[in-house]
Amino acid sequence: MRTRALPASRESLGALVLALAVPFLFVDEDRFATLELEAGSTTLDLGPPDAAVAAILLAALVSGARAGATRLNPGRILWVPGTALLLWLAFETFRPVSVEDARFDDHVAQYFKFLAYALLALAVPLLVRRAQDLTLVTASLVLWSLVASSVALVQFFGVDVFDAWPPGWRQPSFLGHHDLVALSAIATGVAAAGILCTRRRLPAPPLFPVALAAGAAGLVLAGSIAALAGFALGVLMCTFAAHSRFAPSGRRLLALTALVAAVLVGVTAIRGEYLEPIGELTGLGEERTPPDVDTYSEQAVLAYIGLRIFQDNPIIGVGWQRSARVEVVRPYLADARDRFADEDEEAFPSAERELGVRSLYAQMLADAGAIGLALLLATGIGGGVLCWRTAAYASSPWAAGAGLAAGCALLTLAAEWAVVGIVPGIPLDAATCLVLGLAAAGAATVEDETGG
Repeated sequence: MRTRALPASRESLGALVLALAVPFLFVDEDRFATLELEAGSTTLDLGPPDAAVAAILLAALVSGARAGATRLNPGRILWVPGTALLLWLAFETFRPVSVEDARFDDHVAQYFKFLAYALLALAVPLLVRRAQDLTLVTASLVLWSLVASSVALVQFFGVDVFDAWPPGWRQPSFLGHHDLVALSAIATGVAAAGILCTRRRLPAPPLFPVALAAGAAGLVLAGSIAALAGFALGVLMCTFAAHSRFAPSGRRLLALTALVAAVLVGVTAIRGEYLEPIGELTGLGEERTPPDVDTYSEQAVLAYIGLRIFQDNPIIGVGWQRSARVEVVRPYLADARDRFADEDEEAFPSAERELGVRSLYAQMLADAGAIGLALLLATGIGGGVLCWRTAAYASSPWAAGAGLAAGCALLTLAAEWAVVGIVPGIPLDAATCLVLGLAAAGAATVEDETGG
């Protein structure tokens, strides 16, 4: 049974709320004053991103009540494993060993923040119902990406704002490196879709050059090798998805290859020693080693510890967020030091310095076991399938283009999560859930067009 559609002006209010909330989702909440709430032995810090999430969820609830929630039905391949994952993580949060943990209250607060951000994926298809809605949301994401990349660019050339790294190095903008990647991944997804299906088929054609410049610059300046690999894979998969539908010309494929090559060269240079001659000529290279660098070798140490934890707890793991706890890590430290004998002591966890596993996938294995990782991967695959279906079957060009953009962004984000642990409430969380929601919105559009 189909529900009555709302008048256009009222129907777009929810999308407007989402578009206006986007900048608040992609900020470093530590820069803002927060509201502190006492919850047992835990203090909850609620900042602008939390208010933005609450506003989006409220708008989605109102939209679903007025226009119906049947748009969620086509996304079952995403919602079923996603719901199972949230339930499994709830079990991991409240199982006896977790309840007895000294940081149980903190872990509960982190779980509910993770849950709130996950609900963003449900909110998007309820709020993005028409081309105009997608235009609002896409414009907000792309324009905010432009702001973030512009800040990173001036940091690169020596303007010391927002905790900039030394000139000539990768930069955090006002977000942090991983979160700058998150925002840039969406913009580059839009740019790649515009190249494959022509910019005229995008919901907002004038945004294409902005998305191209902001996304590519953001990926380069964030300097993430993992995101680079994910972006290249995303472009490849989207090219296959677009082949039969849009038959991109050789010229367009060449342009797409040039985009990937430009990002490849930029990231390789900014993460290597290739900028030293430039720094010597321009005076930007006086300090080439920023403080507190999170190296891949340090990540390897922590991933090794996480996999050893999984090896001893293969089915259900050790409990939500417990893989960083010193009593959990201690049995594996000696082996880790032997295996990584050349690594600095600062790379290893200690009683004074808890270090979590800095990879979503390794941490999920350690915290939630093979079941948790299987549900996580099933959720991501479900989102990818929805992107593919939308790109292949949506009769509306804007919907098909959005499917390509979401698919490219999703693979870029999936790769970035390989070097980031589970930190509920960061912009990388928001980006991932928004992209999954856009995939579900595309699937709902396909069903609306076919009358399913």
